[in-house]
Amino acid sequence: MAASAKKKSSLTPAQSKATLRRVLRHIRPYAPFVACSLLVAAGSVAAQLYIPILCGDAIDLMLGPGAVDLPGVLGIVRSIVIVAALAAFAQWCLSVCNNRITFSVSRDLRNASIHKLQRLPLSYLDSHPSGDIVSRMIADVDTFADGLLMGFTQLFTGVLTIFGTLLFMLRENVPITLVVVCITPLSFVVASFIAKRSYGYFQRQSSVRGEQTALVNEMIEGQKVVQAFGYEDESLNAFDEVNGRLQNVSLKAIFFSSLTNPATRFVNNLVYAGVGLVGALYAVAGGLTIGQLSIFLSYANQYTKPFNEISGVVTELQNALACAARVFELLDAEDQIPEAPDAPALQPDGHVVLEDVAFRYLPDRPLIENFNLDVKPGQRIAIVGPTGCGKTTLINLLMRFYDVNSGRISVSGQDIRDVTRASLRGSYGMVLQDTWLRAGTVRENIAYGKPDATEEEIIAAAKAAHAHSFIRRLPKGYDTVITENGGNISQGQKQLLCIARVMLCLPPMLILDEATSSIDTRTEIRIQAAFARMMQGRTSFIVAHRLSTIREADVILVMKDGHIIEQGSHDQLLAQNGFYAKLYNSQFEGVDPAGDPS
Repeated sequence: MAASAKKKSSLTPAQSKATLRRVLRHIRPYAPFVACSLLVAAGSVAAQLYIPILCGDAIDLMLGPGAVDLPGVLGIVRSIVIVAALAAFAQWCLSVCNNRITFSVSRDLRNASIHKLQRLPLSYLDSHPSGDIVSRMIADVDTFADGLLMGFTQLFTGVLTIFGTLLFMLRENVPITLVVVCITPLSFVVASFIAKRSYGYFQRQSSVRGEQTALVNEMIEGQKVVQAFGYEDESLNAFDEVNGRLQNVSLKAIFFSSLTNPATRFVNNLVYAGVGLVGALYAVAGGLTIGQLSIFLSYANQYTKPFNEISGVVTELQNALACAARVFELLDAEDQIPEAPDAPALQPDGHVVLEDVAFRYLPDRPLIENFNLDVKPGQRIAIVGPTGCGKTTLINLLMRFYDVNSGRISVSGQDIRDVTRASLRGSYGMVLQDTWLRAGTVRENIAYGKPDATEEEIIAAAKAAHAHSFIRRLPKGYDTVITENGGNISQGQKQLLCIARVMLCLPPMLILDEATSSIDTRTEIRIQAAFARMMQGRTSFIVAHRLSTIREADVILVMKDGHIIEQGSHDQLLAQNGFYAKLYNSQFEGVDPAGDPS
């Protein structure tokens, strides 16, 4: 598993360059801030490099006891204070510009990611752990921002310091400067060695961290089930395995990145020793003053210090690029099939037709084949069948969460692929077995599909869904805040709120997928009566396992292996004594229609 993760997460040099180019494209809109950052960085570096010259001049004015040009020294000290103040102001401006660039780019990436999430097909979300997607949008963008900020803050000043120091040193003494230049390539060799080895580990670190986030997210969401089935030890073992891989790859990444400081310090000491030795020989021979020697020693420190910083920055940038590549991978995922620019809005009359529809989730596993159905306006169509026969898949196709592989689905004579998705989905009111509520008040959740609903409309919808009584008993009634996915109310209460949400909108077509599965029998009878009133004149698709809830349907479709094998009213199907009759009777006899005990 670790090997496969390694292979999957490592990027080639070409991919690394492509990632860097994309990062630069995201920075391009903030070019004025980049230019400002470069200017103030240059000003800061120039000020810092000018201070050693002033100090050297001051030293040369101190010739010995009783031979100190005090007025001249005091004048230089005033100049040093002014230059230092200018350098500090430039550093502050640099920080403001760099923070603006970094966090603007981070904001843009997160905005692009959340907009991308709205365009992704459900097949992508179904095949990728939600925790990994969250890790890309949050943790990876944060790590990228940290690396980018360090790059702008230290890389600009570091590079400018190196070149600026060389220019000042050449101005003072060429031979000593050549000593520095000759030792410098060793720093680049060290930095290159570390960068090549650390990048792959940082990329794998980001990938494994995404796995870990996905696992933690899964365990948190399913903790009740984990504890109910005594799966604590297995979940801990799974976490330990992922955590162990994260530790292993992180230690390797940190090991190589930690080589940066001692290696570059070794090179720095060589440079400092070389400058000191050659400078001392020149001073003894009278080629340099003591003040000039102090300038060179100061420059030797300033020249080598950026190599420490740049080496550290290179390591952080490698990590940042690795995280950016994961974010770009999300952004590059294939969008759902786009709508035509001139796609009209659907004007539904409730007439739904499926012609020769075929669909499969996996290319080698057919699910629905040659499916034909003609639903007249206002009909109530019940869909039944054993688990996995394609009932929920049919709902996904009607809502165009997935597109058919062949054939067509039309509403009011219009192919649903030719109309806008928003108008199609707005034409259906959907209550699913899997409830979903947002973190917010009860009122906000009921009005989710109709934000401008009045208080009276919200209460009327809650009463129709038989949710009003339990809402009144909540601490703040309709203003009670529901936690993420309704964690502080029961499953049945969540389903009642979802039903109220549909009752408020009352669209022309309805989809009820096990809509009363979590509700007690007494409330279910009331809800069924409310549904019956709501379905009057509306085309309705009802998916149910409890067949007693669909006796009043106009047409019952019996599905098996993606095909309609029987259809008719409840009484007609019982009279046929076919698969539906066996399925219906099995609910009272406790026998599977295939003949196995249930």
